[in-house]
Amino acid sequence: MDEQVKGEASKTFGSSCVAAEDNRNKPTYCVTDVPPWYFCIFLALQHYLTAFGGIISIPLILSEGLCLQHDSLTQSRLINTIFFVSGLCTILQVTFGVRLPILQGGTFSLLTPAMALLSVPELKCPAWTQNSTLVNTSSPVFIEVWQTRITTLQGSIMVASVLQVLVGFSGLIGFLMRFIGPLTIAPTVSLVGLSLYDSAGEKAGSHWAISVLTMTLIILFSQYLRRVPIPVPAYMPVCSLATHHLLKILPIYFQKLNFQYDLTRKSQYGYLARTDVKGNALIEASWFIFPYPGQWGIPTVSLAGVFGIMAGIICSMIESVGDYHTCARLSGAPRPPKHAINRGIGVEGIGSLLAGAFGTGNGTTSFCENIAALDITKVGSRTVILLTGFFMILMGMLGKIGAIFTTIPTPVLGGMFLIMFGVISAAGISNLQYTDMNSSRNVFIFGFSMFSALVIPNWITKYPSYLQTGVKEVDQVLTTLLTTNMFVGGFLGFFLDNTIPGTKLERGLLGLEKLQLEDSGSNLGTEEVYNLPFGITSYLRSQSWVRYIPFCPREDHKSQSEDNIMPQSQKSEDSSPVVTKQTAV
Repeated sequence: MDEQVKGEASKTFGSSCVAAEDNRNKPTYCVTDVPPWYFCIFLALQHYLTAFGGIISIPLILSEGLCLQHDSLTQSRLINTIFFVSGLCTILQVTFGVRLPILQGGTFSLLTPAMALLSVPELKCPAWTQNSTLVNTSSPVFIEVWQTRITTLQGSIMVASVLQVLVGFSGLIGFLMRFIGPLTIAPTVSLVGLSLYDSAGEKAGSHWAISVLTMTLIILFSQYLRRVPIPVPAYMPVCSLATHHLLKILPIYFQKLNFQYDLTRKSQYGYLARTDVKGNALIEASWFIFPYPGQWGIPTVSLAGVFGIMAGIICSMIESVGDYHTCARLSGAPRPPKHAINRGIGVEGIGSLLAGAFGTGNGTTSFCENIAALDITKVGSRTVILLTGFFMILMGMLGKIGAIFTTIPTPVLGGMFLIMFGVISAAGISNLQYTDMNSSRNVFIFGFSMFSALVIPNWITKYPSYLQTGVKEVDQVLTTLLTTNMFVGGFLGFFLDNTIPGTKLERGLLGLEKLQLEDSGSNLGTEEVYNLPFGITSYLRSQSWVRYIPFCPREDHKSQSEDNIMPQSQKSEDSSPVVTKQTAV
């Protein structure tokens, strides 16, 4: 049934993506195709709904460290700001960056070091801000408390993002990836999710019954019923009904529809499950707002914050490189060449710089949730993602929209966090599939890195007075880094993996290279899809100095792309399985 629907859609819309008959995973619309306008609008809305759960989680969690738990109106403005900046960065990435249909949004990689920075004694929230009866959100004292913290976070993000800009546009990312394997990626990414267990537990514990019901509905829609088609109105070209797997695409959206009513009594336990607890934010919020740089005040810089955010940015860059290859495969594009990857990382750095300037309290990165949506919809058109960017900017300017998100009951968020952070942790661990886990070397590296990353930050948090060097700035830097789980785990994994003897096959480096090469062999097309728009590439090719610029397209695309990842041993073998696969296709 699914194949019949896909075939009819392909015939109706006239896709330019030519797929082999024996390859059923080819997208209906490839990266350069433009679907009908009504289909673009529907898919753009879908991508927005797919991303909004992860995006709104960041400011809602960050508000705890910013002393904004009881200021729903400011929380709504943070949500509007992060949507606005995410839309702006998406447009930049699709137009001038890697040029793939890849959505930009907030990153949990920066959330962990941000919370560590806000936990240092100098920035820890005063006790009175935890009591809703003592908080006057319009008081100058309270405003100064949270603005001092967010401006410090802003400045740290802006300075740290310069590292990503330099690494991207200088082409250093290719050099760094030679030393970063699955044994570094696995503990780093998995600890991003594991480090947020306390926040998820507190929110879920506000009413366990509703949290469990939330999780049950998400699991039901996304796992058990994900292959159940739902008839929806369609115009192809006459009015009819088409079936789509909406429950698989939008599970979080459907479960939220079940919590728009008051489901709890007015007792102390479970009070946060009420939908009217933060109703004042919806009333007080303006209909239209326009986020702008410096809206919270002049950013300040914390040395500890800069080093902590840098650790998060390195993790974000590692994830993004993998996302580019996955997105290219799912959108029917050839494997990203060096110049496209360099531009993508550089533009992400510019995005984090903008996010810091606007005051989201976070950076930007590639959103893997939306990459997964490409595989479901089989639509890899970057026009759809470009439209999604404009849609997110519009939503970021509607103040009431941000206020609505703040009224989501706390236990509903808790149930969503338990699943979301669990999936992030599992996604990190899944990188071990490329390594030889029968090797005692690899088992030791991963186990020691993970356990140390849980023990050391916990001990430092309990006994901060033991970490005293006599220099305040050094103490802050060490405290921020050593209480950031993913930094401790990632650093130990990186150090041990590159110092303990082991073959490339054992370390999993050959497995990643083979996967990326297989992805490139499964797609037809030229690398012209990565060229810069508006005739910029044509102009640059006429200049002799372009060959020295790592992020500019060059004439010899094919050789450049092959040199990007292919090991020397495989370059010299004409009988490589990858070459055979390309020839067969």
